[in-house]
Amino acid sequence: MVKSPDELALMRISGRLLASVFEMLDEQQLAGMSTMQVNDLVERFITVDLAARPASKGQYGFKYVLNCSINQVVCHGVPDPDTIIRDGDIINLDITLEKNGFIADSSKTYMVGNVTPAARRLVRVAQEAMWKGIAQVRPGAYLGDIGFAIERHAKQNGYSVVRDYCGHGIGREMHEEPSVLNFGRRGTGMQLREGMTFTVEPMVNQGSRKVSTLDDEWTVVTDDGKLSAQFEHTVAVTATGVEVLTLRRDETLRAA
Repeated sequence: MVKSPDELALMRISGRLLASVFEMLDEQQLAGMSTMQVNDLVERFITVDLAARPASKGQYGFKYVLNCSINQVVCHGVPDPDTIIRDGDIINLDITLEKNGFIADSSKTYMVGNVTPAARRLVRVAQEAMWKGIAQVRPGAYLGDIGFAIERHAKQNGYSVVRDYCGHGIGREMHEEPSVLNFGRRGTGMQLREGMTFTVEPMVNQGSRKVSTLDDEWTVVTDDGKLSAQFEHTVAVTATGVEVLTLRRDETLRAA
């Protein structure tokens, strides 16, 4: 749960490499690509260009290197050669990477082409909610502070937060303690300590927070068919606050 300075140095490497995967994807024209083409592109980039391992492949029997969740898909969307990304879609790409024995985990919701104003607003608020949660991270704060900040921001904007899935500790294993809920009460839950590493990854829905898993036993969708958006970063608790290990070049750490 708590990483040594040497372990954190290795996690920074994994995080920086994973950030570069998203920077590569930022340059792609996703419209017209199948989700399997995106999967294969990312796999080649991680294994060949970065000489790293896609940590999701083979985890829990999952066959692919990423989750691709389009529109009403909340999370865990499965790459498929027949699923084509269309103009106007929003698509969350959730990717993990392991290097030197340590794993980083991050996701971003892409807006493809001419996305409706309503969808753009959802994506913006989901990203803001993640940053609201990250801004609570410091030694002595509580996990409940993170969840409270996330859910408050979503609700203030008329959205709901999925409660069925959450952030998690991360390091040598993809999923470690603690669980980082996207809802909660201030001053409750585990107290944060310097060296802890975990993900912050809210899933924000346009409508109800209720979700269901499809027959493929992976794909999670909103029950009401409305849109869902997600963002995720891997973070570390520092002596004075937080370090975002998967921060991309086009991002800056945001205040609450």
